[in-house]
Amino acid sequence: MIDVEKIRQEFPILFQEVNDEPLVYLDNAATTQKPKAVLNKLTYYYEHDNANVHRGVHTLAERATKEYEAAREKLRKLINAGETAEVLFTRGTTTGLNWIAKSYGDLAVNAGDEIVISYMEHHSNIIPWQQLAACKGATLKYIDITPEGYLDMASAKEQITDKTKIVSIAHVSNVLGVINPVKELAVLAHEHGAVMVIDGAQSVPHMAVDVQELDADFFAFSGHKMCGPTGIGVLYGKRALLEKMEPVEFGGEMIDFVNLYDSTWKELPWKFEAGTPNIGGAIALGAAADYLQEIGLDNIHQHEADIVSYVLPKLLAIDGLTVYGPQDPKDHTGVIAFNLDGLHPHDVATALDMEGVAVRAGHHCAQPLLKYLKVPAAARASFYLYNTKADADRLIEAIMATKEFFQHGAI
Repeated sequence: MIDVEKIRQEFPILFQEVNDEPLVYLDNAATTQKPKAVLNKLTYYYEHDNANVHRGVHTLAERATKEYEAAREKLRKLINAGETAEVLFTRGTTTGLNWIAKSYGDLAVNAGDEIVISYMEHHSNIIPWQQLAACKGATLKYIDITPEGYLDMASAKEQITDKTKIVSIAHVSNVLGVINPVKELAVLAHEHGAVMVIDGAQSVPHMAVDVQELDADFFAFSGHKMCGPTGIGVLYGKRALLEKMEPVEFGGEMIDFVNLYDSTWKELPWKFEAGTPNIGGAIALGAAADYLQEIGLDNIHQHEADIVSYVLPKLLAIDGLTVYGPQDPKDHTGVIAFNLDGLHPHDVATALDMEGVAVRAGHHCAQPLLKYLKVPAAARASFYLYNTKADADRLIEAIMATKEFFQHGAI
C-alpha cells in the first residue's frame, strides 16, 4: 500500500483551482506531474553543476558527467537492462522508435519483407514503420483486436510469418487500457526470426518492467510520463543489435576520430548520442526513476488497480456512456477512454474542465484504432500514483453534471 496523501504533498501543481474548482488531474497518459525530488534535482544541476559532459576536465564538467552517467545506471536498473551500454538517452519514445526504424530497419528490412504492428498502436509506433515499408518495398501488417478490446493472439499467429523482420507492439494501450502479452509475442517473433520492439511509454511508469525477462530486442519509453521532464527518454536495445546498427544522427559527442573524408564512432552507448545531450533532463529522469522505485512499481500498479476496480463499474453503470477496452477491472489499467451518447468528446472534456476535472479528448494519436472502433474521437481519463478514489468520485460527479447540463440546460 502507498500513502497517497503523503505522495500528493510532493506534487505542488495539484494544489490549485481550475475554474474555481479544486483541480483533479486525470490526463496522466499524456503527461504526468513532477514531484519535488525531480524538480529540485533539475534546479540543482543548473544552479551548481551546469557544464557539458564527456569533454571537460574541470570540476563542473566532471560532476555533470558523473551525474549524467549515474542517471543512465538508474534507468538500466529500472528496466533491468544487462548493462548501461544498452541504455541510450533519446528525446522520448517517438525518437527511440524512429531510431529503430531508420537504423535497424535500414539494416534488416528489404523488399518483400514484413513488419507487423497492431490496430491499437500510437502514431509513433505506426508512422516510422509506414515510412520504412514504403522506402524498402516491404509490407506493413496489422494484428486484429478482439471485440472485448484485447490483442487477438490468433490473428498475431497469422500475421507473423517467416517473412516478418520486425514486430512492434505497445506494452500497454494508451486508449484501450489493456496490457498486451508482449512476452508471448516476443517468443512468436523470435520463432520466425524477427525482432521484438516494445513501446513502453504507458507501462514503465505504472508497473515493474524487466526487459530481459520479456526478451525484448528493443524497448522505448519517455521520461515525462514517469514523473520526469519532457524532452528526455530511453531506448533499450540488445548489445548485439546496437553494435550492428549505424547512428541516425552525426556530430559531436558520438565520434571517436574525424578525418577529412571519414570518421569513426565511439563505443556504445555514446555512438548514438550526437551533440550536447539533455543533461539536466537525464539527471532529473534518474531522480524520477529513484522516486518511483522508492515507492515501488508493484505498489503503484496495485494502487491504480484499486482505483480502476472502484471507478470502472461506476462508469459502466452510467446510462449512455461507452467505455472502450476490457470491461473487467482486472484487465483494465488506469487509462479509461469513453464517450457519452450524443456529445462530442471535446464538449465533454470542456464541461469536465469547468468542474475542475482535467481529461483528454480527441483521437489520442491513435486514429487507426478509433477508425477500427468506428468512433471519430473519445474522452480519456487516466489515473496515476497521486490520484485518489475521491478524484474518481469527482470524475463521476462531473460526468453526471455534464449529462444533466446537455439534457436539461442547467447544472
